Amino acid sequence: MTPTGPLGVQAVLFDLDDTLVDTAAAFAAAVAAVAEEFLPHLEAARHPEVLATWRADTGGYYQAHVDGLIDYRTQRRARAEQIQERFGGEALSEAGFGRWTQLWDRAFSSSWVAFDDAVPALGALRSAGLGVGCVTNAAAAQQQAKLAATGLTETVPLLVTLDTFGVGKPDPRVFHEAVRRLNVPAGRVLYVGDEPVIDARAAHAAGLRGIWLDRPGRRRGHAGEDPEALRADGIAVVQDLQGVLDLLHLPPPVANDWSGAVGQRSMSKEE
Repeated sequence: MTPTGPLGVQAVLFDLDDTLVDTAAAFAAAVAAVAEEFLPHLEAARHPEVLATWRADTGGYYQAHVDGLIDYRTQRRARAEQIQERFGGEALSEAGFGRWTQLWDRAFSSSWVAFDDAVPALGALRSAGLGVGCVTNAAAAQQQAKLAATGLTETVPLLVTLDTFGVGKPDPRVFHEAVRRLNVPAGRVLYVGDEPVIDARAAHAAGLRGIWLDRPGRRRGHAGEDPEALRADGIAVVQDLQGVLDLLHLPPPVANDWSGAVGQRSMSKEE
């Protein structure tokens, strides 16, 4: 039987991008790489504006992909063209978009790093006997590569990806499948993510305990970024992963104390 931790919690699920991995920093590197060639007139001081445009995705292209309405390449090209138009760049030819993609991917993948609090928090949870897992709205191949590059592969199992159902969060099936693989009741699972709507609220609606990870300076400009509104609906808001440990009344991880937890038995259904 799975151990029960403080507040009756038996497991904690995490989003990956901008929750465990600093994807915004990797996007910033990718923006710089493509801007140098495709927006050469743009001062580097304006690159954060380009990054904000990419992350805000005001056209809703990535969510349309997550909802199964358009393919990955279509959403990416639409967003690339949006950046070119908004910042005075030329429209992308087919060959140009191929080059844009090459520059972006190289800079993006070489810049993946985990947040400093990721491995210690995951280790503390596992040391406390709680199950952990990762749920993501991206393809399995990329996310497995991201976990490997950031040293998280042995620390947190990737349970559900966009490939699982062909759609992602906020579809409740995503959360229900992750809970099934953990083999614990939904009401005893925390779900931690950086998006207030498709992570925290969607997990809450699916019967899990949703937590919004509101890292300072990391908001995307998406809907629902109102901490008090979430708290009023019974959804916790934390600013870092130590905040998750605090909610569970777990002590802060001590350097190297979590290392023994890495590689512990996963609680996914495959085992």
